Amino acid sequence: MLSRELIREALLIALSTGADYAEVFAEHTDNKDINLIAGKVDKIVDTVISGVGIRIFKGTRSVFGSTSSLDKGAVLACAKNVADAMKGNPQITDIVLRERLFGSIHPVKIVPSGVENSYKIDYMREACLAAKEYSSEISQVSGLFLEADHKIMIATSEGLLAEDRQIRSRVRVTSIASDGTENQSGSAAPGARKGLELFEDYDPKALGKKASKQAVTMLHAGYINAGTMPVAIENGFGGVIFHEACGHSLEAAAVAVGQSQFAGKLGQQIANTKVTAIDDGTIPNGWGSITIDDEGTPGRKNVLIENGILKSYMIDKLNGRRMGMESTGNSRRQSYAYAPVSRMTNTYIAAGEDRDEDIISSMEYGLYAKEMGGGSVNPVTGQFNFAVNEGYIVRNGKICEPVRGASLIGKGSDIIMNIDMVGKNVDRGQGMCGASSGSIPTDVGQPLIRVSSITVGGR
Repeated sequence: MLSRELIREALLIALSTGADYAEVFAEHTDNKDINLIAGKVDKIVDTVISGVGIRIFKGTRSVFGSTSSLDKGAVLACAKNVADAMKGNPQITDIVLRERLFGSIHPVKIVPSGVENSYKIDYMREACLAAKEYSSEISQVSGLFLEADHKIMIATSEGLLAEDRQIRSRVRVTSIASDGTENQSGSAAPGARKGLELFEDYDPKALGKKASKQAVTMLHAGYINAGTMPVAIENGFGGVIFHEACGHSLEAAAVAVGQSQFAGKLGQQIANTKVTAIDDGTIPNGWGSITIDDEGTPGRKNVLIENGILKSYMIDKLNGRRMGMESTGNSRRQSYAYAPVSRMTNTYIAAGEDRDEDIISSMEYGLYAKEMGGGSVNPVTGQFNFAVNEGYIVRNGKICEPVRGASLIGKGSDIIMNIDMVGKNVDRGQGMCGASSGSIPTDVGQPLIRVSSITVGGR
């Protein structure tokens, strides 16, 4: 994308007014979205993202700028604009760039851009047809196929020169069930850091039926009564509750400035002893996996909580300086237009020793949250509120009637203390996480867990 000579010149200009560190991030990304409604193609959108972001540090001060052009003049002008925000004398007068190859554990068998759209459309149409045929109560079905070919180049004043290519694919089927008065929705949306071999992993008919089954089930569900009760949260996307309620509070962006419920608690017990939580950017073909992060640090497996003890935060370079700690390979950004910051990759609660049937049978009365939805959290206080997309009452140790309108309300530091049963079967779900450095792909996961007591919102 950029020549070695241009990168070196840009870095030296960026350093010319006293910065002690400089970074050039170049990107070229090709995205494609194919939307289907009622089995017909609604639109196909191709997007190209290309540009350069340049950042400098002086101690714990940071300046960032970007340009949408890869031309030499634009890149050097961006470097000068960033440098002009610093005042001082150059501390680094020469840079020797050494290319580093990190390899990849994310093999891609079928590059999506090399396959005709008709093949992708046929797969999605089959999924949508199965969704529509599931029930006469399905009033609308939509499908979405996403592909991204994300190429990045990172160079730093420390001499690093590295590149990575990240190919991701995802499908989504959404069904609407209606009885003429009310509507309820259901969805299925798997994705991975891989190519169109993703289609081999998921039967399109099964995806369509899953989306419609959820929609129809919730259409006939009654409303849950609000109260405090035990809740069993299913594996897979159920892990979103840890991601939001606790994960963001373990990112250095919050911790370094004291804006986290877990700041200053390394080595302390912050969760039930049954809880071990991990952020792992090295899972082969994981949706949130990275080879290198967006500062050029190799991805790695970070044990955040081990048997209830806080072991690590997720750290980027700038906040690592503030904390006196090294980067953990968690610095990420949506594109060149964003300065990177500490973010999650694939974050999950590790497998425990409890059997799923024992978790359910332990509950005299409570809620089984089969599928979690979106929510919000304040990382400073840990207060959260999450929707339950598909829920069931548990009565006398058995899963009974479906209920809708449920939400989980609480505080992150409380919920992880109250996780008193952890199952054995870990699964992960895919999502997009938004924060100050934009929207990025992340995996969430866990086995079936039980929270002994939590506030359930409802009627």
